[in-house]
Amino acid sequence: MAKSIVIRNLEDEVVFKIRLRAARHGRSMEAEVREILKMTAAAEPGNDFWLRAAKLRAATKGRVQTLSEALLRQERDEP
Repeated sequence: MAKSIVIRNLEDEVVFKIRLRAARHGRSMEAEVREILKMTAAAEPGNDFWLRAAKLRAATKGRVQTLSEALLRQERDEP
């Protein structure tokens, strides 16, 4: 579900630079700010692990899984 935020008290220079950047990319200011926030959040350390873990859980949902100790015991007991 998408959320909305309001950012108050932005300096005129910041707004001007975002407006220029948006124009260079052919986007509205709102779309440009959305892209900046998306890129910043993606670059945040640690997000990659949790995203990959969630994708792995989704990909293996419903599969029968063997406990790691059972696999270790089996490997140890094999000649």
